[in-house]
Amino acid sequence: MKSILFKYMTKFTSLNDEEQRAIAEEILIEEYKKGTVLLRQGDVPNQCYFVLKGCVRQYSIDETGKEVTTNFYTEEQAVSIFNRHQQNKPSAYTLTCLEDCLLVVGDFDAEMDIFHKHAQLETMIRKMVEENLGEVQDELSSFIASAPEERYKALLRKRPHLVNRVPQHQLASYLGITPESLSRIKKRVNASDF
Repeated sequence: MKSILFKYMTKFTSLNDEEQRAIAEEILIEEYKKGTVLLRQGDVPNQCYFVLKGCVRQYSIDETGKEVTTNFYTEEQAVSIFNRHQQNKPSAYTLTCLEDCLLVVGDFDAEMDIFHKHAQLETMIRKMVEENLGEVQDELSSFIASAPEERYKALLRKRPHLVNRVPQHQLASYLGITPESLSRIKKRVNASDF
C-alpha cells in the first residue's frame, strides 16, 4: 500500500526514493473496520486522513435530525479538514468508514515537526490541497447549476465507482434528492444508454 503513497508523493514533489521512504517511515498508516467513526459532528478535529484503500463518508445531521451526505472519499483522496486552525472549533460533520479502510493518519500536533524534517512534504500537502480545493469548487458550481438528472450523470462520468460502493440512500443525499427520485433517474439514464 505504500506504493500508492509513493505514487502520490511523486505527483506533487521531486522527492527521490530515499526521501520518500524516510517520510513513509514516519507516517502512521492505520486499518479501520467498516462503521468506524473517525470524527463526530461537534468534536474538535485533531487528525486528517489520506485514503489508501476504502471509502469514508462525510455527513452532517441537520436541525431536523436528517443526515445530509456532503462527500465520499475513496482511494488516493485526502480527507482535508480546513477549519482546524481555528482553535477548538467543533466539526460541522461526521466522518465514518463505509468500508474497511486503510488510511494514512496525520496528527495536527505533530505536523510542524514532520514539516521541519521534510520541507518538501509541506509543499506537497499545499499542492494537494490546492488541487483538491479547485476540484471541489468546480463540482460545487456544477452541482448548483444542474438538475438532479445532470448531477447523477456527472457522478457517472467522474466517480462511477460510487454507484456500487455506497448505499443508495446516502448517494441520493449526496446528490440532493430522495432515494425514490434517484431510482427513477437511474431507470431513465439506464434506458437511454448514457
